[in-house]
Amino acid sequence: MQRFIPNLLAAALALTSVHAMAAADLVLVNGKVFTAEPGQALVQAVAVQDGKILKVGTDAEINALADDKTQRIDLAGKVLMPGMIDTHSHPIMGAFDSLRANLLDEVKPLPELEQWIIEQDKAGRARAGDVINISGTSSAYWEKSRELGKVFNQGRWADQPLVFTGIDGHTGWANNAMLKRVKIDAETVKNLPVNERGYIGHEADFTPNGYFAESRWDQVRNGLPAPSEDAMLNAAREAVKINNQLGITAWMDAAANANGGEDSLFDFTATDKSVGSLPLYRTLSEKGELSAHVAALMLTNSKSRPADLEVVAKVMKEFDGVPNLTFPGIKIFADGILEFPGQTAAVIVPYKNSHKNGQLLIDPAHFGELVVAAEKRGWIVHTHAVGDRAVRETLNGIAYARKLSPTPVPHSIAHLQLVNPKEFPRFKALGVIASMQLLWATGESYTVELVKPYISAFAYGYQYPAKSLHDAGATISGGSDWPVSSPNPFNAIAQASTRKGPLGVLNAKESIDRQTMFYAYTLNAAKTLRLDKQIGSLAPGKQADLIILDRDVFKVSDDELFETQVLNTFFAGKQVYAPES
Repeated sequence: MQRFIPNLLAAALALTSVHAMAAADLVLVNGKVFTAEPGQALVQAVAVQDGKILKVGTDAEINALADDKTQRIDLAGKVLMPGMIDTHSHPIMGAFDSLRANLLDEVKPLPELEQWIIEQDKAGRARAGDVINISGTSSAYWEKSRELGKVFNQGRWADQPLVFTGIDGHTGWANNAMLKRVKIDAETVKNLPVNERGYIGHEADFTPNGYFAESRWDQVRNGLPAPSEDAMLNAAREAVKINNQLGITAWMDAAANANGGEDSLFDFTATDKSVGSLPLYRTLSEKGELSAHVAALMLTNSKSRPADLEVVAKVMKEFDGVPNLTFPGIKIFADGILEFPGQTAAVIVPYKNSHKNGQLLIDPAHFGELVVAAEKRGWIVHTHAVGDRAVRETLNGIAYARKLSPTPVPHSIAHLQLVNPKEFPRFKALGVIASMQLLWATGESYTVELVKPYISAFAYGYQYPAKSLHDAGATISGGSDWPVSSPNPFNAIAQASTRKGPLGVLNAKESIDRQTMFYAYTLNAAKTLRLDKQIGSLAPGKQADLIILDRDVFKVSDDELFETQVLNTFFAGKQVYAPES
């Protein structure tokens, strides 16, 4: 009799399970379903109940879970995937810039540029208060700072403050009227510490030529009139809309507590008033408009000590419990940018032109202590590291923490433009996720003309080394750094494979296949956000964040993959995007 009881119990549980599965709210059948569950083959159909995945399987299995109240969608052979996840974005800033005069990285001849600005101003898109502010400016303009001055420091521009905001977020240019507004002149440059003078382009007599980088660019940018609360809330709504249109249902906001137009990002010091975009996310959530998971990183000064984290924790607590808003940890800048003339990325071999190694923003002697302090709070440290020295020192700090922390957390490093091969195996060994922006892995001005002449040939051969990192066992996750580049994940997935650009293929040996990239934007990305128990794959019990695509992304060419369109986006089982008919 005792042997019979477990069988009866199993049968009862099976009946209970069948009964529980008998009321699917939504079934999607007759498709090609990528679940992002490791080792699982494509399936045909998905059942959703109460906003969560009920079951994946064959059409017959899923149809058996439907009744007359179930919504049925015939995929007609289309591909269905988990919602895409962006592991490094500034979406509200990106959306705000998209609603304004934005060059989108295009380089126009100066006469054409001037006329375009005049037209944008007439259309009401160019002004921040009384300042003309042009977003999305290519770094290719910075070599022409004197030429920019000849156009935009005279005539109609003599008394009109004008700013070109670099698309990289680290640089910009301002005309003399704007420099007067923010009180920067030759005397200012002359009195700067020698290592900071390079942040301001200047003549031999210290007269600034308009180019600014890093903290000195912050000084100019912070002179822009702040946008209204209504304008920022509108931008937040637009950020959700754009992401959902692209199939993105979750993202890591890489500086959620910083006000993009007011706070200095590179010399940022958090206070209990540093709430940045968090009130906007809370408002959208309260209104039922936050159809995405937002993992909010708290920007923290690069040289912070453990005690400094308490103020960050206080802000997190203030927004604790907001639906769809989580706080995985902190964001740190380890360095700046690689491109000339900025060259603030920390490199192992000095730049050929300046014979300097860039600027390492973290303190190697104490960064590990900060990582330990973050881990004690259960937080990740997500680090901006572009140069190979910045990557090395970031890993050194995490290695220090690994010796002391019995329960390591999945820290991540973003950008990774240069990585020394010695570091490749350390990612797996230390459990560090490589958050890569592989839309940047292209032969173009940023990776060739503004980099190749200035760094060692050896280092140049390892720009965006996705394949090397993957082969060494690193977990690769995908991100955009929007508005630095497009947030479209399918653009990046295709680019990771081709690495083609207007100036050729960038390090073809570092190409990475699309299947790996599908995981990079789903399950691996969810791990980066520390949400892989809730999202990132189509497994029973996880939230039903789903996208339907317009083409077979497993078979089309890379060029066709690049142009993939999302037909429908579902968040928690409810449709949040479909093309307007």
